[in-house]
Amino acid sequence: MTTNTATRSAVPRALLNKVPEVTIWFWLIKILCTTVGESFADWINMQLGVGLVATAVIFTVVFAVVLGWQLSTRQYKPAAYWLTVVVVSVTGTLYTDILTDQLGVPLWLSSSVFAVALAAVFGIWYARERTLSIHSIISLPREAFYWLAVLVTFALGTATGDWTLELTGWSPGVSVLLPLALIAIIVSCWRLGANPVLAFWLVYILTRPLGANLGDWLAAPKVPDQGLGLGTLVTSLIFLSAILATVVYLTFTKSDIIDGHRARTPKYHRPARELSLIAVMAIAAIAAGALLSWASAQPHTNAAAEKEGPNPAANAHLTPEQSTAAFPKADVAQFRTLVSSMDTALAKGDQPALNIAVDSYEKAWDDDQPKLEKLDKKAWGFIDSQNDAVFTSVRETKNPDTEKAAIQTLLKTLGG
Repeated sequence: MTTNTATRSAVPRALLNKVPEVTIWFWLIKILCTTVGESFADWINMQLGVGLVATAVIFTVVFAVVLGWQLSTRQYKPAAYWLTVVVVSVTGTLYTDILTDQLGVPLWLSSSVFAVALAAVFGIWYARERTLSIHSIISLPREAFYWLAVLVTFALGTATGDWTLELTGWSPGVSVLLPLALIAIIVSCWRLGANPVLAFWLVYILTRPLGANLGDWLAAPKVPDQGLGLGTLVTSLIFLSAILATVVYLTFTKSDIIDGHRARTPKYHRPARELSLIAVMAIAAIAAGALLSWASAQPHTNAAAEKEGPNPAANAHLTPEQSTAAFPKADVAQFRTLVSSMDTALAKGDQPALNIAVDSYEKAWDDDQPKLEKLDKKAWGFIDSQNDAVFTSVRETKNPDTEKAAIQTLLKTLGG
């Protein structure tokens, strides 16, 4: 009698898996969520002018509320689960952006820290539960480890994706190809018999830079960033609508419900084959590192500069009147105000405020680029070359004298 009771109680427990089945729908919506994390965070932070720290605080609170809802469910619910993924994607992105833009932490360092943090999460998770399989998320501790790992993967993916762009100067469209190629290799190894848990988490990490770069490519202006020019708001709305439609479909069809984690456990494995395929994936990782090292050594300043080639206006000499005469006075006044806030922050030695001012100015300048470049391409290029000097001094050189010289030059050009 005791054995039968235990058996009956074990069946519902095995059915109460808190995550969806890993199908094409899973990866599709994961990439959609990742893209939203990049574009929606940028829109709220820059377009609405909320600010990076305030946006991070808001989404941390939202994440806590949504995660509480997800943890309170007894089994996988598409709406609760995917809303949590959307919010955690935004939150993880913001945490990395704060380290980079507010605190000035180099991307290589934040990438390394998040990689170590993720390894620690996996290590503790496995030591406690003896499994990292998402087909066994049937208890609160396992689900807590799962969501912590997901949060760190988003932060890690953001840092490594941005670091790739910084190293190579590639455009977002080109940079999509690297994680896409690595994902294709891992999937091929999985189909040939690689460890499914390892393959899953590697792909899960790589979909973050893939989705982020895809979002940047869609939102970035056509000139000079070679994007599609949809903007962060339109991109976010498109992907949020796609996520909503997919979640509704899954809610009604239940095609992503796991019938029981026991049925998903492999009956056998081939250690020799798994080891050989791990070697293949390791070689792919080494090759990717070599490619990044080679690209980093090539002449470039940033993605936009590499795509544009030499700026014909960079060596031009225009007076402040010539630089701004063709542009709307309201736009010039806005730029001047933002650059003045940079100067004020620099004088106070307030690096976080300086970073915020630079981000706000860059966003305003990029948004107005299509209009301004048509009005006077030479003047636009002249000011843009001075912008590059400011961005480089603040984000890379970080020498107060160099920063002050670049900001003062730009302020003078704008009539300040």
